[in-house]
Amino acid sequence: MIPAKYGQVTFIFFVSICMSCVVSGVSVLNTAGFVDAFFGLWMTAWLKSWIVAFPSLLVIAPIVRRFVDKLLIKE
Repeated sequence: MIPAKYGQVTFIFFVSICMSCVVSGVSVLNTAGFVDAFFGLWMTAWLKSWIVAFPSLLVIAPIVRRFVDKLLIKE
């Protein structure tokens, strides 16, 4: 399988797939509605969204993690 040292990148990879799929689906549904070409429009929007989401999360996730760590009370 995948070595543990790649766990963070693997997590970000799958989260970016799921989130960009959901968000692009909602966006296409909101814009075009349930038209005959819905699935094709959705998959096109999803691919474009994922191409931006994955590298963005690679940069943003560590920043957000440090920010959240500062907000949490250490027990």
